[in-house]
Amino acid sequence: MSATLVAVVLSLFSAVAYAAAAVAQERLAAKSAGTGLLRLLGDGAWWWSVTLNAAAALLHVAALKYGPLTLVQPLGALTLVAAVPLGARVAGRRVSAVEWRGTALTLIGLAALLVTASGPAPDDILSVPQALGVAAATAVVIGGLSRPGARPGLRHASASGFASGVASALTQTVTVAATDRSGPLLSVEVVVVALLVAAFATGGLLLSQTAYRGGLGAPLAVVTLANPVAAAAIGLSLLGERLQYGAVGVLLAATGAAVAAWGVVTLSRWAPDPVVTDEHPVAAVLALEPGSAAYEPALVPRQPARRTRRHLTRL
Repeated sequence: MSATLVAVVLSLFSAVAYAAAAVAQERLAAKSAGTGLLRLLGDGAWWWSVTLNAAAALLHVAALKYGPLTLVQPLGALTLVAAVPLGARVAGRRVSAVEWRGTALTLIGLAALLVTASGPAPDDILSVPQALGVAAATAVVIGGLSRPGARPGLRHASASGFASGVASALTQTVTVAATDRSGPLLSVEVVVVALLVAAFATGGLLLSQTAYRGGLGAPLAVVTLANPVAAAAIGLSLLGERLQYGAVGVLLAATGAAVAAWGVVTLSRWAPDPVVTDEHPVAAVLALEPGSAAYEPALVPRQPARRTRRHLTRL
C-alpha cells in the first residue's frame, strides 16, 4: 500500500471522528450556553467529545507521517461531509437534497486537490526558530480574532481553524523528527515543538467550543476552510512542498479548492425547518424553545423561534 493511500485512509477515519466530536460539542454548547469552563469540565458529555477529538487527532498525526500537509489538510473538509448524516441522524430527520448537493461539490473539489497534492511522504521539518516564528505570528492572529466584537462565533471559528492548521504543521514536524532513527527520540527540539502543538491544539478545541454556541454549520465550515489554508501556507512556503503537474496542477488545485469551498458553504448555509409532531399550538411553541425535551439542535444555526404570548382563559 502506497504512502499516499495510507494517508488518505487515515484522514477519512480522522474526519469521521472529528465530525462525531463536532456534533457532540454543538449539542453540548446549545444545552449549556453561557456555562463556564469549570462547569464543562464536570460534564461527562464534554469529556466524551474530548475523547473523540483525541482519537481523531491521533489518526490525523498518523496521516501526517505518510502524506504532505497539502494532501492531508484539505481532506479535513470531509469532517463537514461526515457531520451531515450524523447531524441529521441525531436530529431525527433525513438528509436533504441541498445537503447532498453540497456534499457532492465538496467531494469533487477534494478529488481535484487529491490529484495535484499527491506526493511522497514528508521529509523536511520546521526548525525550532521557524516553529517559534510561526507560533508567534499565529498567536497574534488568534488574539486579534478573539477580541470582543461582532460575530464572535465566526471569528472564533477562524481562530480555531488557524490554530488547528498550525498545530497540524507542527505535529508533522514532531512526528517526522521523532521517528527519524538517525537522531534521538526526544531531543530538545522535539520537546519544544510538542509543547507548541499541545498549546495550539488545546486553544483550537476551546475556541471551537465557543464558536459552536451559535450552531454547528457556519462555524464548522469556517474551521474547515481556515485549517487547510494555514497548513498549506506553511507546507508550501517553509517545508518545500509542491503541487504536481506544474501550472496545470496549480490551476486544477485552485479550481478544486473553489468547488470544495462552494460545497462547504452550501452545507453550512442550509437550515432545516423545525419539525413539530404535536399539533397543539402551545406545545409547538414549547417544542421550539431551547431547554425543552423536544428541542433538537440542527446541523446549522436556526433562526430563533418567535415566542408567542400564552393567554389563559377561565373555565
